[in-house]
Amino acid sequence: MKAFFKLIRIKNLIIIALLQSLLRYGLLIPMLQFYGIEPVLSDFHFALLVVVSVLLAASGYVINDYFDVKIDKINRPEKVVVGNVFRRRSVLLMHVFFTIAGVFIGLFISFIYKKENYALVFIMIPIVLWFYSAKLKKQILLGNLVISLLTALVPYFVVSLEFSALIKEFGEAITETEACSTAWFWTTGFAFFAFIINLIREIIKDMEDEKGDKKEGAHTLPIEMGIQNTKIVVYALTITSIAAIWALYFVIPELKNDSITIYYFILFLTIPLLLLIFSVYKANSAKKFHGSSRISKIVMLFGILFILVARTFFV
Repeated sequence: MKAFFKLIRIKNLIIIALLQSLLRYGLLIPMLQFYGIEPVLSDFHFALLVVVSVLLAASGYVINDYFDVKIDKINRPEKVVVGNVFRRRSVLLMHVFFTIAGVFIGLFISFIYKKENYALVFIMIPIVLWFYSAKLKKQILLGNLVISLLTALVPYFVVSLEFSALIKEFGEAITETEACSTAWFWTTGFAFFAFIINLIREIIKDMEDEKGDKKEGAHTLPIEMGIQNTKIVVYALTITSIAAIWALYFVIPELKNDSITIYYFILFLTIPLLLLIFSVYKANSAKKFHGSSRISKIVMLFGILFILVARTFFV
């Protein structure tokens, strides 16, 4: 069971479910009620959305390990699951099961809310994840951008499905309300944060895996540009993240006028991001880059938990 949880990245799946649940129950519903709109999406249909997100993400993690056996045997031989704990055929069957189950439930949601674009997205995600694992992740920056964009979709699904339900109940006029624009604004903020932090983490992981990637003929950023230049890219992205956080603080009245936000931004976002820069600067081995990757994951978690602070603006 431990090996299975490792294969599907259970911690990452929990973060996905946490992000979507907090976004809906911690921010979106209070926000709608603040504007006098009662949400109509059922808890059951929302739960199905979370299940779809988790299943498709799990299918991506499984197929990634399936294709990365040779690289992982070089970079982390003691942690390889595919071929040691589970046969390659069994791993491939897991991927097929997660994919079919996720797409089927996704199509069910698409049918209920008459969203043909949903159906296309739910079908395309596993295809993109397959090509990412097989080809794209070995290309300079392209794979990093693709997986980060998919990560950014996670919060968008929540607000999109909620307003699809509202449109079904009240008509297209609901999209012209301030509630709709506010919801999309906040969701875009969290999506951007998820995108850039995940991009930073993916680049750090490429530095961690440089040895195995190079032997397998990959063309990642560290291999093509060198570790030191790749570190500069990470510094630039991290500083951009800090700048964006504080730009939003001074532009959005709710943030600027809230006494908790400034302390949260300093203690749980700015300081950890600065610590990330220092950690990457000092890193000179796969083990130390792995430590930096963990810091980026903690930053992602802190960003998600800010939803609990943002909730107070609408209650």
